[in-house]
Amino acid sequence: MKITIAGAGIAGLATALALDADGHDIEIFEAVQEIKPLGVGINLLPHAAAVLNGLGVLDDLLKSGVATSELGYFNRYGQKIWSESRGLYAGQNAPQVSIARGELQRILLHHVQKRLGESRIHSGHRLVSFSNKKDQAFAIFSTPSSNELTVHSDILICADGIHSAARAQLYPDEGAPLYSGRLLWRATTMAPPFLSGSSMIMAGHEDQKFVCYPIESCGEDGLQKINWIAELRRPLLRNPEDWNRKGDISDFYDEFVDWNFDWLDVPRLITGAEQIYEYPMVDRTPVNSWTEKRVTLLGDSAHPMYPIGSNGASQAILDAADLSEALREVADPEGALLAYENSRLPKTSSIVIANRGNGPEQCMQLAEERAPNGFAKLEDVFLPGELRAIADRYKVVTGLKRN
Repeated sequence: MKITIAGAGIAGLATALALDADGHDIEIFEAVQEIKPLGVGINLLPHAAAVLNGLGVLDDLLKSGVATSELGYFNRYGQKIWSESRGLYAGQNAPQVSIARGELQRILLHHVQKRLGESRIHSGHRLVSFSNKKDQAFAIFSTPSSNELTVHSDILICADGIHSAARAQLYPDEGAPLYSGRLLWRATTMAPPFLSGSSMIMAGHEDQKFVCYPIESCGEDGLQKINWIAELRRPLLRNPEDWNRKGDISDFYDEFVDWNFDWLDVPRLITGAEQIYEYPMVDRTPVNSWTEKRVTLLGDSAHPMYPIGSNGASQAILDAADLSEALREVADPEGALLAYENSRLPKTSSIVIANRGNGPEQCMQLAEERAPNGFAKLEDVFLPGELRAIADRYKVVTGLKRN
């Protein structure tokens, strides 16, 4: 089929690779004039990495990123609450991959250009609206010359992000993304490896949290590029749609100045950053449908969620896999899009709601509530099996573990 994809982010590019592998005729339209690798770090969960492995992309990702070996949760004093092996280290059939977001997008774009041809990607074309007429989907794009271009195809996939024009057309009264009450400051810093050198950690609680993990292998100078996120509960004093801008260290550093654990120097990571970016943590409430005849949503346009549990990009890649499978199994395009929606919408809606409840990070909040001054013995804080149950419940929700 002839398929149009609106958006050349991670979601749109992964979808293009998945659909091209099945022989569909793909064209991609991206809003920005020049596609540049942007952002800081990102984690791909093993089931998403397995999809990219099937598309021939994983080896390139591992050359640039890190196969995460463990995930650890700590309180604000650096005391370990829970840790577990991840990916291949946990016996799964694919690794968990920590990598720079821009590098992931660059690698996906390279593979798309190689397989589809550069002429199939049109930059500077922003989706304005869509319609369905008979057996065709029509997309209207604004162009670099300020004109409008109408493109028709058998299916239109709208992977146009959290500020999706397609979602706004489907739900005109939805409004802006919903602010969680928490601000994120994100950056990367060259620093000595911590713990295993391939560990991902989270420390603190829901109102004050620090997350970090390496996104490159250790260099000859003994340093790694460490991605980190500092999170605080703060009122939002600006438009939540201004969701990516340069941050000011003075806005949050004092809250973490004494977080110098014997295994991690948080103040050093913060002060060593080249550039800090500030993001409000936002999502949208799940909706009842993503699809209108031959048009559907995918990725952040369908299910924007809090960045908890490493699920944003991972779930978009799983969307791409399920969509390609639905198109293989259901001959009617409209029926295939509904099959995709029926498979993915309930799963992703559950993750959005679980992330609002802190997902697997519940253990950190419980430790703060039960032992705000730290603990001498972990068993004084948690019942036997309680921590594993929290971790396993979230794995079931996200598809990493069967119930």
